[in-house]
Amino acid sequence: MNEMEQKLTEFVAASATELGVPGVAVGVWADGREYFACHGVTSMENPLPVDRDTGFVLGSVSKTFTATALVRLVDQGLVELDAPVRRYVPEFAAPGVAARDITVSQLLNHTAGLEWKLGADTGEGDDALARHAELLAAAPLLAEPGARASYSQAGFNLAGRIIENITGETFERAVRTLLFEPVGMTGSCYSHNEVMTRRFAVGHNTGADGTSAVATQWKDNRSNNPGGGAVSSVGDLLRWARFHLGDGRTADGDRLISTAALHRMRQQTVELRGSTLGDAFGICWFLREIDGVATIGHGGSGNGQFADLLIVPERDFAVIVMSNAGPDAGLEFDRGAVRWALRHFLGVVDHDPEPLPYDAARAAEITGRYENEMMRLTLETDGSAMAIGCAIKPEVRAAADTELPPDLPPAALGLLPGDADEYIVTAGGLIGQRGYFTRDASGAVVAIDLAGRIFARAR
Repeated sequence: MNEMEQKLTEFVAASATELGVPGVAVGVWADGREYFACHGVTSMENPLPVDRDTGFVLGSVSKTFTATALVRLVDQGLVELDAPVRRYVPEFAAPGVAARDITVSQLLNHTAGLEWKLGADTGEGDDALARHAELLAAAPLLAEPGARASYSQAGFNLAGRIIENITGETFERAVRTLLFEPVGMTGSCYSHNEVMTRRFAVGHNTGADGTSAVATQWKDNRSNNPGGGAVSSVGDLLRWARFHLGDGRTADGDRLISTAALHRMRQQTVELRGSTLGDAFGICWFLREIDGVATIGHGGSGNGQFADLLIVPERDFAVIVMSNAGPDAGLEFDRGAVRWALRHFLGVVDHDPEPLPYDAARAAEITGRYENEMMRLTLETDGSAMAIGCAIKPEVRAAADTELPPDLPPAALGLLPGDADEYIVTAGGLIGQRGYFTRDASGAVVAIDLAGRIFARAR
């Protein structure tokens, strides 16, 4: 272990211990070599040491696999990015004219106008994605296709169905053949049956009494595999990052995808406003400039698990962070570890903007309740400060037949300078999250964006 890896190991152990995260894994590619730091255990109830091969639920980092697999099919001439989705997914028989116009590329940069996520469970059979596409076709649109970006898990699940119909294989088998096997990601998969034969981490959430307990729902249902259902290790994700830092060839020198197609994924397709996710979307990737350096990346969350992948192409650098704690600890650990790696390996410093002092008039404009299909945000003020709470809608929680992540208590929120109605969360499980408020033609606040997702004002 060299000096830099020793420093990384010491930081990871100290930070995870301070925040109470049961287990973490961090990997860095810098200066032409790999660095790893793992700490803690896979489970508080059945503990095994976390190592570089321990599987974590990736959540939305899984989208990078779905997008790259689809781009590989585009590169082979089997799919056109500007073609309508219905050309490849006849099950997406949307009755509306607007929905019929949704293109493949709009799924991959979140401009299709689709809801964040469907609450329906379409089962664990091989027809899960086909049934999901049918249900999604009947769901109302949030916006006209191409009008704006709004982060959509449902859209990526629909992209997964394109992969199934083009390859004639299940989504999971197709991704294994198209990506995992040639890239050498032998520990990455989607199936519970595959995972249970290996070492894997389980999620942990903090209860009302402040104690941490194992999350009993390990990962989401099968129809959400393209958008968030992959399981991988920090070692495998570092291989994945190195592939995206390359020219489209595998470590063995085999051409998997053209350099032009791979690098096209890094190019801006739509600008983002006031978002923690980044300054823009490429094809799936969040594009963000940090301290003058261009980065691409993606984060992900599961039930009591978090993952982050950040790549700096011009510096041949990547960092992967995985943790098995809820947002009150896991999200903060991941964010801190990414920032530590950027600072200590590259000298790149990631700062949060400073919020404005409390403004009673502006607070009165935005307090209220905002909702999407699954979630509810509540903005409150006590007359001296604003707070935002994030919860699963009561009717969704009541209808669920499995454990769902806990709600987040209200956390401090401050407005940012300028007249763009942008804000930042300054404490709690959502610390560092940025977004903005949308106004209608009359100037009334009608929606809020959080983590790239739009929530319409309910009251």
